[in-house]
Amino acid sequence: MRNFRHCCFRVIGLALLCAIAPTTVWADEPVELERGIAPHNPQQPQVAVDAQGSIHVVYGIGDLARYRRSDDGGKSFSNPVDLPSANAISLGMRRGPRIAVSDKSICVTVIGGKQGKGRDGDLLAIRSIDGGKTWTSPVQVNDAADSAREGLHSMSAGPNGEMCCVWLDLRNRHTEVMASVSTDGGGTWSRNVLVYKSPDGSVCECCHPCVAIDSLGRIHVQWRNSVGGARDIYVASSTDGGKKFGGATKLGTGSWPLNACPMDGGAIAVGADGRIASTWRRDQMVFLSLDGEREERRLGVGEQPWIAATDAGPYVVWLKKRGDVALLLTPGSKSPIELAAHAADPVIAAGPNGRGPVVVAWELRDGNNYTVQCQVVADK
Repeated sequence: MRNFRHCCFRVIGLALLCAIAPTTVWADEPVELERGIAPHNPQQPQVAVDAQGSIHVVYGIGDLARYRRSDDGGKSFSNPVDLPSANAISLGMRRGPRIAVSDKSICVTVIGGKQGKGRDGDLLAIRSIDGGKTWTSPVQVNDAADSAREGLHSMSAGPNGEMCCVWLDLRNRHTEVMASVSTDGGGTWSRNVLVYKSPDGSVCECCHPCVAIDSLGRIHVQWRNSVGGARDIYVASSTDGGKKFGGATKLGTGSWPLNACPMDGGAIAVGADGRIASTWRRDQMVFLSLDGEREERRLGVGEQPWIAATDAGPYVVWLKKRGDVALLLTPGSKSPIELAAHAADPVIAAGPNGRGPVVVAWELRDGNNYTVQCQVVADK
């Protein structure tokens, strides 16, 4: 029944996202990367796909970031490698490690502190230049001590090996969006640059920001704002390698008046054609927009969306609610496919310029056991 349902959805046309349908290669079951019992359970997986199609996964377990890779299209994964300690790392509710891959290195970032749990925390980069066999000691990205203690950040790699980190920063008492760029694969980082400061003081305090770099090296940052009592999604871009960012643009036609933080930041991705694709939650619905336009498409009820851009169009994954069904919308489909019956915090990634396999990873609770699952949903 599941394979029949997948095939049906794959042939449904969609005018908004019309494209040549990708080849779908669903495995019968996702790959279980790790299993554990709380508090030493695997959490918050993140995925990157390199130019050769290798899949790189990182997740947190206890106070460690753990790395695995697949060189056979997600059929099997290497033995786990524990990265050098970053003290007590932030995990849960979209906090956790991030990963980016370039021709220069594999870079993993975490937010860690001696005390942890939001009392302190710096954004730390750990890189490998030998394919993940060995890793450097952590390098601090934020240039104001403990300013990244909220624990929420994002990282992306660009076309020339550059990498950009963005995070929620507390150096000025209010929550601001800051950025830093590395041109050597994560070994050193630029002085921190303010992406955005809300005129009302703070951006949304507990929603993760997201960053993507297009084929021309332009950096695009997305975050949830807090202006005039509304918690809406905004985007700002840099055309000079992250030295400065332009004005902020609100996404979507609606607004979300909310005197709280939904802890749901959405995601942004850029395809080979340079088109920006963004997804986010507003109230009980998940939305999609293209090219940073105000026009929006309603995808359905849900939360915690994530997006990958491909030549065929964007793939979007989201939850009906935390711990419930994970849904996947593929290019050329009007309705989503059920990916997993019980999931948390799914992510999705494609290769540089939207090529290579499209890979989803998520958390799954099975009784007292927690697992990290990974599945290739398209092989391009």
